[in-house]
Amino acid sequence: MIAVLRFPGSNCDDDARHALADVLGVAAEFVWHRSPRLPEGARGVVVPGGFSYGDYLRSGAMAAHSPIMADVRRFGERGGPVLGICNGFQILTESGLLPGQLGRNDSLRFVCRPVRLRVERSDVPLLSDLHEGDVIEMPVAHHDGKYYLPDDELAALEARGGVAFRYVDADGRRAAGANPNGSVNDIAGVLNEAGNVLGMMPHPERAVEALLGAGDGRAVLRSFVRAAAEPVAS
Repeated sequence: MIAVLRFPGSNCDDDARHALADVLGVAAEFVWHRSPRLPEGARGVVVPGGFSYGDYLRSGAMAAHSPIMADVRRFGERGGPVLGICNGFQILTESGLLPGQLGRNDSLRFVCRPVRLRVERSDVPLLSDLHEGDVIEMPVAHHDGKYYLPDDELAALEARGGVAFRYVDADGRRAAGANPNGSVNDIAGVLNEAGNVLGMMPHPERAVEALLGAGDGRAVLRSFVRAAAEPVAS
């Protein structure tokens, strides 16, 4: 079973549950942010997009202190697969499960459009249905999506292969017009050192059905589901 978290202000929780349960056929349950623990039998956690607590402080800063996040941190530290999407990525950085911080887009505007991503890793379970170097497409929808790390920490992230996705053009090349928010090194998604926690600003759950004109998100979510099938350390 996949736990899909719900915070006040979440607006992609239903999309995430639909993509997992109705499209991929996986058991998925909502978990309210005030719950002290993940449900018995949870094999993976999705921290969905939205505007938790209205983004009244730094995006994700308040949600990071919700009761459920203590157990999510324990789950991730034991090797359990965790996927943070958009606001969920912000929450994971604020929780310390992922390095870096997400700030205001360079444009100071909300950006909502399809973007292209180059897959930078495919040798970890969370990216196993993808192929390194592939260019995939899915939408972004955020105001605070600019990924930032100090230079020394950025160098360490790059050196350990912590970048999962980069914003690129149709030819798979990094280009200023392809980056919707000004993220350093065109970073669109990152992994923790163990490779079991993934945060990304684009929305794979909005790119799983041909009816909506996109299907590349399926591979991201299938990878997550396969990772969740593996046992988690107790």
